[in-house]
Amino acid sequence: MTASPSTMLKLPESLRLQELPALWASWQNTLRVEARQLHGSGGAASAVGLQVSAAALQDFDSGVLTLLLSAARLCRQEGVQMQVCDVPAKLQELARVYGVAELLWPELLSPAANQLA
Repeated sequence: MTASPSTMLKLPESLRLQELPALWASWQNTLRVEARQLHGSGGAASAVGLQVSAAALQDFDSGVLTLLLSAARLCRQEGVQMQVCDVPAKLQELARVYGVAELLWPELLSPAANQLA
């Protein structure tokens, strides 16, 4: 995972459950550092937020949901909003099936999808 000056973190191309412990260990520190930088930049960190790009993500299992939910929780604890962008349709569907889509990206849910739930 890398961070750019615009505070964009990136998910890897492949992410499986067995890879999560090591990745989460590095994400925790990175997310805290990014949150502090947002707070220190003089802007409203909760309004600016931290973005995570899922554009490269192609090979994954449900562990990615654990990672994203844990990251979102840590960001909230640090006073920063996390936004997941460039979300693959397969990941959106997996989150919907697990019932956590609205926690990760409520803006992607249509009114019709909410009526089916």
